[in-house]
Amino acid sequence: MNEIARIDGTEPQTEGTDPMPHSIEAEQQLLGAILTNNDIYDRVAAIIGAQHFYDPVHARIYEVAAARIAKNTLASPVTLKAFMEDDPGLKELGGPAYLARLAGAAISAYAARDYAQMIYDMAIRRELIGLGNNIASKAARVDVASEPKEQIVEAEQALYKLSEQGKTDSGFVSFLKAVTEAVNVTNEAYQRGGGMAGISTGLVDLDKQLGGLHPSDLLILAGRPSMGKTSLATNIAFNVAKAYKRGIKSDGTEGTVDGGVVGFFSLEMSAEQLAGRVLAEASEISSHRIRQGDMTEAEFRRFVEAAKELEACPLFIDDTPAIPISQLAARARRLKRTHGLDLLIIDYLQLCRGMSDNRVNEIAEISMGMKAIAKELNIPVIALSQLSRQVESRDDKRPQLSDLRESGSIEQDADVVMFVFREEYYKEREKPGEHELERMEEWKAAMERLHGKAEVIVGKQRHGPIGTVELAFEAQFTRFGNLVKAWQQGAEDRGGY
Repeated sequence: MNEIARIDGTEPQTEGTDPMPHSIEAEQQLLGAILTNNDIYDRVAAIIGAQHFYDPVHARIYEVAAARIAKNTLASPVTLKAFMEDDPGLKELGGPAYLARLAGAAISAYAARDYAQMIYDMAIRRELIGLGNNIASKAARVDVASEPKEQIVEAEQALYKLSEQGKTDSGFVSFLKAVTEAVNVTNEAYQRGGGMAGISTGLVDLDKQLGGLHPSDLLILAGRPSMGKTSLATNIAFNVAKAYKRGIKSDGTEGTVDGGVVGFFSLEMSAEQLAGRVLAEASEISSHRIRQGDMTEAEFRRFVEAAKELEACPLFIDDTPAIPISQLAARARRLKRTHGLDLLIIDYLQLCRGMSDNRVNEIAEISMGMKAIAKELNIPVIALSQLSRQVESRDDKRPQLSDLRESGSIEQDADVVMFVFREEYYKEREKPGEHELERMEEWKAAMERLHGKAEVIVGKQRHGPIGTVELAFEAQFTRFGNLVKAWQQGAEDRGGY
């Protein structure tokens, strides 16, 4: 029979096998400390649970003690005796007298957290060993229903689920700590000349409106087809990746000091198509001509030079279609671990998959998942979204929050909701007949006024004002840029801007 370790420190051994990682002494001393001083439980409850104890008797003792303490009643060897007198495992260890021996060998209160962390670490090691054995046995079985690729995904998900456990710093933080972090963020903005605390989008007016892209924020970028959602997202991704610099941050740690590493989930377009868009912007050659190869020698040389410059940009593209939100999160974590990650872009939200059969619930699950990724990885997440067709039935085609498609949860979960709107697109389709001279003149004047202009309407912003930002849009390069205002144009002509 496998004997449980006594208070003298002898440990159970299973003949012919290596013992799993564990520390009976740490478990005994921590339990003794809790039974001696119930306040210690509050210090360690965030780290370990009953499932982390190696010895099943110790797990039951912890469980009963935790239940008593949760009810604000005393957990001591005397009070636990009534609940555990008939426990067969405890009887093997000497019965209720074992509880008294545990309390007698208690450690000092200050060391309890270290012992709890040690018990937790041992439990994780045991789970890793079990997971490894499970992966090996599954891989050894040649089963038609279980493809190797599926096994890899399952193994990754199990590992990431394991890695998410036991984040001991979660829960309440003191107001002092929260204030200190808020002051540090404001200090960073002040050091940059009062510009912004977040990552720059490369678009001056948009940065002023948003204050940059803030860590842990979910930004929804929505619009009707052909408004330029993907183009704007691609431009921001390119601008952030192009500006990437590593160095010593204000807190003394090494990391990203400008720009950032960008992950781009392109669920609609292939990686090659997306790269073509970025190259069109960088080389200033029409993406249509790039696809057809219709370029002069000078343009082709410019195209190759732009491609060489882009090689060094930390922009990573994943074009897996219909990816489940859980797998998207796992891949984002892996990218952050292997290459770093400062900005995540998803094109687009409705092409992700959730677990629910109900479409509204599925979209809610996806939007909550994206917000969770932003908070967990502490990065801004930009998710593109479709708008419902009701926009087209209104006279004023400017989108609003109620136009977000399929679920109100998108609006609730988002920290920022932005709409891309190009009035030129709609005006172009209102072209009158050649014989309507007066209307034609009005139409031409309107087209001239609207040509090359786009609006980003900030319909919701948790940390700042809502409003409209005007941008320049060059359709042939699918590029958004800073719009030169009339007063700036005058200053530029005089050489002052």
